[in-house]
Amino acid sequence: MSLLHSTIIGDSGQDLLILHGFLGMSDNWKTHAKNWSKLGYRVHLIDQRNHGRSFWSDDFYYELLAQDVAYYCEVHKLKEVLLLGHSMGGKTAMYFACSYPTVLKAMVVTDIAPKQYMPHHQKILQGLSELNFEQIKTRNEADAFLSKFVFEPGVRMFLLKNLYWEQPGKLGLRINIEVLKNASDAIGKNISDEAQSMHPCLFVKGESSDYILDSDTLTIKHYFPNAEQVTIPETGHWLHAEKPKLFFDTVSQWFAGLN
Repeated sequence: MSLLHSTIIGDSGQDLLILHGFLGMSDNWKTHAKNWSKLGYRVHLIDQRNHGRSFWSDDFYYELLAQDVAYYCEVHKLKEVLLLGHSMGGKTAMYFACSYPTVLKAMVVTDIAPKQYMPHHQKILQGLSELNFEQIKTRNEADAFLSKFVFEPGVRMFLLKNLYWEQPGKLGLRINIEVLKNASDAIGKNISDEAQSMHPCLFVKGESSDYILDSDTLTIKHYFPNAEQVTIPETGHWLHAEKPKLFFDTVSQWFAGLN
């Protein structure tokens, strides 16, 4: 079995694993990780399969993503970890909590609910899959091309963090777009009806995001009876980037209350 790539920040303390969202990478969370390490946590910034610097695979579904995290914990000899996941990473965390309960202490799920989501990344995935790096030679050219598919500059900036130089003069994508462009159904899938975790967990919602609705509260409690919920005001789906200090303080206070 292949091991997920990670960057570990901090030499000791409670292990905190961070899982990025769909089309993201662990680097997106580096500032938060450095701040948590200053509070005494050992933070593991993890790239999920087909993302960042982790391995590529044709197989891509949540049961495997959770198994990848379990294997990571086994190799690194981690027990009673804290787990924080955003969006797709949050759904991976839910699967992990229900499938590997003895490894987990508590988790934070950021702006996603335990329910099925309809595919809604098609234009983004189309744009990324049509980037032709035989013709596109600069980041600005990639941005200009992607703007035909993704109108929001902030979203394009997030997506284009996946660009890197495969070799001098040749750009490439760190994400496995050939697999991920067909992954919308897998990403939207919910955990099984019978799954449940009694671990402490915090669901953090962005006030302007529609990923977690008021009507989802009963569903969250069904799967995670000990769940708490909090809303970060004036934020959307990328709440940790839009209100970083408030997000960091909110999660840190919750973690502190576990001890």
